[in-house]
Amino acid sequence: MDLFIKTQKGLEEVAASHIIDVLGNVKVVTKPNGFLGIILADDVDDKYNAVKIINENIPEVEYAYPIEAEVKSVLEEIVNTSVRIAKERIVKNESFAIRTTRRGKHNFSSIDVNIKAGALIREAVGSDVDLTSPDKIVYIEILGDKTYIMIGSGREFEEFKKRKHGKKPILEFLRRLSIVQIPYTGPLNAVYAMGVRIGRAVQTFEVNELVVSPKEKISADEVDTFIKGVFEGIKSRYEVQQRTYRREVHKVPVYIQDLYQLVRERRNEYLISTSTRGYVISRISNIIDEAVKSGKKISILIGAREGLPTGVLRLSRAVLDLSPGVTISTDFACVAALIAFITHIEEKTHNEM
Repeated sequence: MDLFIKTQKGLEEVAASHIIDVLGNVKVVTKPNGFLGIILADDVDDKYNAVKIINENIPEVEYAYPIEAEVKSVLEEIVNTSVRIAKERIVKNESFAIRTTRRGKHNFSSIDVNIKAGALIREAVGSDVDLTSPDKIVYIEILGDKTYIMIGSGREFEEFKKRKHGKKPILEFLRRLSIVQIPYTGPLNAVYAMGVRIGRAVQTFEVNELVVSPKEKISADEVDTFIKGVFEGIKSRYEVQQRTYRREVHKVPVYIQDLYQLVRERRNEYLISTSTRGYVISRISNIIDEAVKSGKKISILIGAREGLPTGVLRLSRAVLDLSPGVTISTDFACVAALIAFITHIEEKTHNEM
């Protein structure tokens, strides 16, 4: 298939007729596998020009994208193909986001796709994840046993957001989030690099705060180097945001507090720990929903190397396994957690509209 086209439900046949009129002798499939509001087009001479023609001439079409790849709806195939396409279409200094829509029954969720694909694309390309103003978007549309992967620009994403009336602002949610990070230790050059990546990550999402929380005695050199890296990462991303965003940017403050004292202090708030001993987000969705609706501060606790202590996990409201079967690196753990939360909120909001 060459084109993925979204229409209002009930206008599929009308839109398909107009598509044939403007593109000529192309093959169209309306409501593939019974999924409403979807049209697929094939045998298109120039799919990139065809998208431009459709968007400029057919108001029944919500959006149209050239399909970069068609794969079976198997998690590993979707993720690996997304990484391959991203390496071809996204450059290192461009930020990206992943938008996955899943239709049908599968043994994985949209969040699983977002987390795994996001982690591997970030590692392969070296780009930052940015869910508010990305330069590029990887669109993953799962239709039953087939999945279609596209790449769009951030400008298209901004326009799409403007058309989604009633959508809850994610930035308001992010302002209530604290990332609690056990400091990374080891060779000082690695510690600094890890600090830079974590700093860039938290600033990308403009969370309320980053709290560096040692759980035991740690070398002052390592803490100093890690925090210097964090500040450098925050500074570099903040400067980019100031140049490119058309709004005021929140610069993430950094604090230091002993992990156990922090847990004691915040035990009546929402402490969400991350650990391979936890549950996927669908299993703790009721706690996430409760936390979002409460208006209270939410703290996401992230380990380093050895992970979080068992006692901390026990006192947490929920323990989240970011990606069962896949080890998430320390520098991507907060990004993976934030992607999971945001995707869950977006899906729930969409279903309630």
